[in-house]
Amino acid sequence: MAAIPRPILYPVAEAGAMAQLGCSILWSAVRRPVGYWHAVLDEVYGVLKLCWFPLVLAVSSFGMMVAILGLNFTTLLGANNRYGQYFFIVNIREFSPWINSMVVAGIVGAALTADLGARKVREELDALEILGVDSLRELVLPRVLAAIVMTCLFGVVSILIGIITGLIGSVLIGKVPAGEYLATLFANLTTVELWTSLLKSALFGLIIGVVCSYKGVSCSGGSMGVGRAVNQAVVISFVLIFIVDFFFVSIMLGLAPELQTVR
Repeated sequence: MAAIPRPILYPVAEAGAMAQLGCSILWSAVRRPVGYWHAVLDEVYGVLKLCWFPLVLAVSSFGMMVAILGLNFTTLLGANNRYGQYFFIVNIREFSPWINSMVVAGIVGAALTADLGARKVREELDALEILGVDSLRELVLPRVLAAIVMTCLFGVVSILIGIITGLIGSVLIGKVPAGEYLATLFANLTTVELWTSLLKSALFGLIIGVVCSYKGVSCSGGSMGVGRAVNQAVVISFVLIFIVDFFFVSIMLGLAPELQTVR
């Protein structure tokens, strides 16, 4: 192990520790699925309070920007009447899950890491272990489940807001009748598109919860260490989301080739 360079060994060890923490959380949730749902509801409410306004603002602004860029492209092709199908595919497959996870990672992930990190440096987690309390189940599990649930639900909201902003952009800027936009949109709306988008959002929530929890419970060095852990947690979450998104979409299109057909 000493012969392995630290720049190679450290990321691999970190990834293994995160995977181990994620498996422990999921196993604890499945092995005894009682006793933590009240805490999950409290965390869900906290996530909702923190994220609803930034999410709506981010999805609306980015959605309108994507709508304008898409209209510029379809105008060059002379195919504005087919705009709804292209915008829907971009919205449900890529845009909504991505911007949704960015908001959750930047706000909830940072808060989660800071909270657990502060408890770690104050030795509260060690005190709980001495008292016989499973800190993983009491503190980490509810936060991870809340991140999964709310990222998935926020994905539904992001899709709806994206559809509305696309409609506004197509009618006001592209001069496309609302009926043509909605007709091409619903022609491409399939259950496979919907459940894969929500599954991807839930997977992003799991990544955010596990990465930020690990960085929180493993940080050291006082307040400066907590700050570094927050920064690292958000950056790692962003990078993993991009990597997982690439492989997820590739696998999805391979398993469901009909999604590559534009109707």
